Formats: sequence, structure tokens, C-alpha cells
Amino acid sequence: METSAPSLMQIEQMALEARAHLPDPFAEPALDVGVHVAEMPDASILADHDIGDPYTLTGLYVGVPMTEKSVSDQPLAMDAIWLFRRAILNELAIRPDVTLAELVNHIVVHEFAHHFGWSDEDIAMIDQWWE
Repeated sequence: METSAPSLMQIEQMALEARAHLPDPFAEPALDVGVHVAEMPDASILADHDIGDPYTLTGLYVGVPMTEKSVSDQPLAMDAIWLFRRAILNELAIRPDVTLAELVNHIVVHEFAHHFGWSDEDIAMIDQWWE
């Protein structure tokens, strides 16, 4: 039986599902953060974050964390979370104990942690991955 790797769209659907299941009071404000999936991070992202191996970057938050925003700030662009399909599949290959949906959920929660300014303890209450 032939199986194919999940598409960008399938991973995006998993990420949107993970965002939809963030706990109150975060679920509604999370809708203001875009969710995007790309095959790989581009060279400028890797350079900006001093990352040599693109397969180590499964997700990225782009924006201003809520803990640093001011009501007087003029937003330049929508905050966004990016997931990188090939890096996710690479990590999944070395983690046989988790499903793709669990891994995507973990990445989404981690990136929203940057957006909301969550501590490791906050993440642990939301993402059972840490147990």
C-alpha cells in the first residue's frame, strides 16, 4: 500500500485545528494570528535567525509578542505563525512515538507561546507533549 506525505494544505488544516483548540482566554485572540505552511524556510529567514540547517526550523512566530505591544503601536503586518513542512516531516521520522497531528499541535502551541509570552509552565498546562 502506497502512502504519500501530507500536503501543505493538510498540515495547515492540522495547525488551524490546533489553534482552534487553544484554551480560553487565548482561542479568540489567536484568530488574529495568521497560520501559514511553507515547504522550507527561505534563505532570509535562516540568515535572520542564524540557522544553518533548515531542517531544524519546524516553526516560526513572526510578529510582536503581546507582552511587548502597546495600544499606540501601528501594526505593520499581521502577526503570523509559519510551519515548515519538510522540517516537520524530518522530525516526525525520528519521533516514531508521536503522530503528525501531535507534532503539529506541539509546534503551534510553541509558536503561540512566543506570541502570548507564555512561560514553560504555561506551555506545560496547554501542551501535554511536555509531560
